[in-house]
Amino acid sequence: MAKEKTPYPFENALERLEALVVRMESGDLSLEESMHTFEEGVKLTRECQQALQEAELKVNELVKKQGEVSLVPFDADDR
Repeated sequence: MAKEKTPYPFENALERLEALVVRMESGDLSLEESMHTFEEGVKLTRECQQALQEAELKVNELVKKQGEVSLVPFDADDR
């Protein structure tokens, strides 16, 4: 199964997602524009989540190759 690549680099996708949120929060969009913007936002969110999952898998694989025995899941709240 071929993976679809994100049309934007990850950072650009996040910036685009933030811009969509600002646009929707402005309240100046028609219902049709709001739906289109929401759909694009959902797609970008899924693409970003997939990119993060792939990055996590790569990091885990690299750690395994370095001889680590156990992996501790990253938790942003632990910072």
